[in-house]
Amino acid sequence: MVLDKDTAKKTAELLLQINAIKLKPGNPFLWASGWKSPIYCDNRIILSYPAIRNYVREELAKQLEHLYGKPDIIAGVATGAIGIGALVADYLGLPFIYVRPEPKSHGRQNQIEGILEKNQTVVVIEDLISTGKSSLNAVKALQEAGAKVKGMLAIFSYGFDIAEDNFEQHGLELHTLGDYDHLIQHALQTDYINDAQLHTLMDWRKNPSQWKK
Repeated sequence: MVLDKDTAKKTAELLLQINAIKLKPGNPFLWASGWKSPIYCDNRIILSYPAIRNYVREELAKQLEHLYGKPDIIAGVATGAIGIGALVADYLGLPFIYVRPEPKSHGRQNQIEGILEKNQTVVVIEDLISTGKSSLNAVKALQEAGAKVKGMLAIFSYGFDIAEDNFEQHGLELHTLGDYDHLIQHALQTDYINDAQLHTLMDWRKNPSQWKK
């Protein structure tokens, strides 16, 4: 859920400006999942732009404090949210950890990297939410380690129904700086896309796993 519409509009503007989000309704991308998609999002690009990464860092930190106060620890989901999560933790003066998709197969076989004590409160930072599966996998690992996960903040969400259902089933709050609806609205208003492309983008979002151009 987007907390602030102005922030959502600004986030859309910045992500399109640096090509962290690309819209190609006429020549779809192929996701690792096998889905064909007219949109591709890589928020790691944000780290290469100091002014924009500072904006994202400060907006995430501001919303985090508004929603949860200061938790004991900030956790980033590997690998996309390690950088921005560490920046948020640094801005708030809090410890940082990150969570791998699965435990390492060597060494100490950690899934959680960093120091986490039982019953410590944690807010999780993500870069991107699609179905929410990998994000909730990280939350599960934290909870199994004894953490009290207060919620999750992300830079951007596609707004899929399946993601909303997954977070609801897990009883976890999700808040994002920007989302698909505000992105498409901004892209149309600034002539980044036309009406026909808008139709394609909205049609895809209805059933992305089955969509074919």
